Amino acid sequence: MKNETYKIEQAGSQPYAKLVTYIQDDSVEIGIPSRPLVLICPGGGYEFTSDREAEPLALQFLAMGYHAAVLRYSVAPAVFPTSLCELAWSVRLIREHAQEWHVDPKAIIVLGCSAGGHLVASLGVFWNRDFLARALGAEGTDHRQWRPDGMILCYPVLSSGEFGHRGSIDNLIGDKGTEIAGLLQASAVEALSLENQVSTDTPPAFLWHTFTDDCVPVENSLMFVNRMCQAKVPAELHIYPVGGHGLSLANRLTQTQEGYAVQEECSSWISLAHTWIEGQYGKKSAEVSS
Repeated sequence: MKNETYKIEQAGSQPYAKLVTYIQDDSVEIGIPSRPLVLICPGGGYEFTSDREAEPLALQFLAMGYHAAVLRYSVAPAVFPTSLCELAWSVRLIREHAQEWHVDPKAIIVLGCSAGGHLVASLGVFWNRDFLARALGAEGTDHRQWRPDGMILCYPVLSSGEFGHRGSIDNLIGDKGTEIAGLLQASAVEALSLENQVSTDTPPAFLWHTFTDDCVPVENSLMFVNRMCQAKVPAELHIYPVGGHGLSLANRLTQTQEGYAVQEECSSWISLAHTWIEGQYGKKSAEVSS
């Protein structure tokens, strides 16, 4: 396995920012020429990145036959678009090494939990914007180099309005609201309400949420999917009737020290995501590589 760490040095990056890869070894004995890769962005309210939503998820996707990676992106006091640039840089790095790592370059899927979902969806809606290319120092480069092929959004922060998680948005904006508004040519708070940014260029998405999430309301996912439907972008949404926020795998493998986050009826989400990946990218990956 290629388990390596890549230091990230974008403008505003914090010293701890890094990309950790989990690339399965290629073998002449195994008839899989290339695999999809799931790039994971843990949650944490743009205040920290959760260990519970990092390597445990990567290991599950590895067991399903995919490559994986975890992005420990910069959080407060880093502000927008630092973490977005870090994610775009990571997707670009993976795509550049696709042949060497036996990654299907058309099956790079970004996964985000909670505020990590906001980061993932931000790349999904902003990947083709000129401000991002400028921030990456990549003007004149084909923006598709950092476009994700799909998104998995787990109880995501997506809105900054009535149903938004204000703490995440405040951490993301910090005291740079005026500068961010200049980048996005709109109020920073309004522009970072991502349901307002969905377009026909947004990648397909798999989302799951719980009806009883009292931290990030289910309306975040509902409004985002509604806009995806209007844009005619494929989306799959699962809403579980019970469960709190930050469940990760929803089983004992990611429970807290206090025993929170075991919600067995929600633990099916990852197998549903596996089915979604196979339907969207798995067979295509084999066809492209053959």
